[in-house]
Amino acid sequence: MPQTWMITGANRGIGLALTMELLRRGDHVVAAARDPWGGALAEVAGGQAGTLTPLELDVTSDRSIAAAKQALDGRPIDVLVNNAGVYGPRDRQSALDMDFKAWREVFEVNVYAPLRVAQAFLPNVEAGSGRKIVTISSQMGSLGRNPSGAIAYRSSKAAVNMVMVSFGNAVRDSEVAVLLFHPGWVRTDMGGGGADIPPTESAAGLIATIDASGMAQTNSFRNWKGEAIPW
Repeated sequence: MPQTWMITGANRGIGLALTMELLRRGDHVVAAARDPWGGALAEVAGGQAGTLTPLELDVTSDRSIAAAKQALDGRPIDVLVNNAGVYGPRDRQSALDMDFKAWREVFEVNVYAPLRVAQAFLPNVEAGSGRKIVTISSQMGSLGRNPSGAIAYRSSKAAVNMVMVSFGNAVRDSEVAVLLFHPGWVRTDMGGGGADIPPTESAAGLIATIDASGMAQTNSFRNWKGEAIPW
């Protein structure tokens, strides 16, 4: 039976790849982005087996989230995917030279926004049959795999892991599974052209792993293949 997925940052990169794969298999996708009507999202909507619902959403804006929540009031969501994220500056992210203003901006998108979104759309997820909330994290947030550099990005992913595990504990009695994933080093604007895998491979792996996951995997930190990552 087709499911309804809501994906933030659905207009590019991994979010767009997830959207395209889900539409191909006949699912319904609520594609959330600051501009969900232009560019690639508009192109993928036609001729797909599934159904695309564009949703204007700025994940850093309480007002925007409130408006999106009202637009989806009463609509069940089987899987909510916190995908929107930023890397931060390509320089000045070291322990010896940090752009603190940019660091705050990274946390706004990568840490605060996933909780804002999860809180806002929890009633929709509770009304769905899938009952899953997914956050796209990164193995760069693993303390066990942490070299130097990229402190703004690494710290934001470590922080969102903690935030979402706490959220997962809070909604455990409601039987909503909370899942954290490293999507791989993906050839996107963020990952760069020299990354390991294309977005299509990451998306297919993520979807298969999410499909196979439930309450037994809640608060887990895994890669797109379902392999555990040390915290």
